[in-house]
Amino acid sequence: MTSASTKGISILLVDDHPIVRQGYRRVLENQRDFQVVAEADDAVSAYGAFKTHVPDIVVMDISMPGASGLEAIRNIRARDGRARILVFSMHSEAPLVKAAFGAGAGGYVTKSSEPAVLVKAIRSVARGERAMSDDIAQVLALESLAPSGSALDQLAEREIEVLRQLAAGATQEEIALRLNLSLKTVQNYHYMIKAKTGLKTDAQLVRLAAECGLTGP
Repeated sequence: MTSASTKGISILLVDDHPIVRQGYRRVLENQRDFQVVAEADDAVSAYGAFKTHVPDIVVMDISMPGASGLEAIRNIRARDGRARILVFSMHSEAPLVKAAFGAGAGGYVTKSSEPAVLVKAIRSVARGERAMSDDIAQVLALESLAPSGSALDQLAEREIEVLRQLAAGATQEEIALRLNLSLKTVQNYHYMIKAKTGLKTDAQLVRLAAECGLTGP
């Protein structure tokens, strides 16, 4: 990675909406020391762009077609444990936020935040610090004080990703292909998700995923 202090901050911008990327690219490049060196619209292209450009920071949406930002974070961090990733998402549900941090994200900012919040978070994560928008900090604080957490609290990050895929209508075979897993492994995850949540049917799992914000808007 380049030195953010001497050469500015190089950024990989990941979002599946071209117009959204264009808008935020303008916001970021208004900062003299920010340079968007690449863009990507899904988890696979994000991983490829990271390998090619090795940016100082990845600014990534978490909800994308195919494998989600969670999987992209996991893959990028597996390749480079020093990779710095800031999630920039419309979702603010505690289980998803915790899954993002569990996958290796260094920060989480919601898209409802002011541009200045995003800029500040990028600088913080680029320095190796953890950053959150105020609404995310509040969500996590309230969740930690709740007498009983979400049913998703028992699930590991990879199980949450499999649940998200199931809720989106993907078959076990499709999930195995997207996440580079064996079919047997996906079946095992499916079983463990039901066991941990106490749910019996896929319809119930879909309802849970929707209630916890794992599905699209």
